[in-house]
Amino acid sequence: MRIRIVDAFTDRPFAGNPAGVVVLDSGAFPPGAFPPDEWMRNVAAEVNQAETAFVHRLPAGSDADWALRWFTPLVEVALCGHATLATTHVLHRSGLLDGPVRYQTLSGVLTASVDAGGLITLDFPTAPLSPIEADPELVAALGAEHRSVVHTGPYTDDLLFEVADEKTVRALAPDLRAVARLTRRGVIVTAAAEDPASGYDFVSRFFGPAVGVDEDPVTGSAHTALTPYWARRLGRTELTGYQASPRGGLVRVSLHGERTHLSGHAVTTIDGTLLP
Repeated sequence: MRIRIVDAFTDRPFAGNPAGVVVLDSGAFPPGAFPPDEWMRNVAAEVNQAETAFVHRLPAGSDADWALRWFTPLVEVALCGHATLATTHVLHRSGLLDGPVRYQTLSGVLTASVDAGGLITLDFPTAPLSPIEADPELVAALGAEHRSVVHTGPYTDDLLFEVADEKTVRALAPDLRAVARLTRRGVIVTAAAEDPASGYDFVSRFFGPAVGVDEDPVTGSAHTALTPYWARRLGRTELTGYQASPRGGLVRVSLHGERTHLSGHAVTTIDGTLLP
């Protein structure tokens, strides 16, 4: 069967966030079902990207069109933005989509659409933000003072730290072993954009060593929390975030109450054969 590596949230190769994508309609496994979890975990570990997506078509009359799951090199996750965007790119380029697509996932039915210019928009649940007290050990592990800390809810289970400025976000060098010990999924660190003419409204970085991702290049699911957080702070519902990892990537976002829209482009960089 074919496996692709797709760079998501970028319009050029070798930027954004790479994801593996495996379309399972190949006859190698029973139709309409996922292969064993152990096999998918092994593939994700072999691919060794932040996430690898596995997708198969659902029968007519289902609540969704495709079933979709995501695995890091260590664990299955409940929500992943960049690998969903990468999957939509692959299905679109393969001629397997006719209009918007609905995915059955651990986070409910997620919808994606592709416009004429190739821009992909994901419809995800907005993270319910809950202010919490910061763990002093985690603050020390991050190595930066914070302005506020919120928990991002059940789907992502991250902690979002706002720090003083963009410079602080970019300069972070956290103690990843300590972060892994003190988190369930990961930590989002964010600040307002320093330059209003930069083309983005806020910056972020994401550290998820507890799930095998030391630093994720561009984290779509984190933006389901960043969007309501910065929409409230900046008084606007349409924003652009820049994830300031070494690869970097832009995520266009818009808040629609309990749903958040995430938009970006994607580029296939590797198209190969996966032996079952």
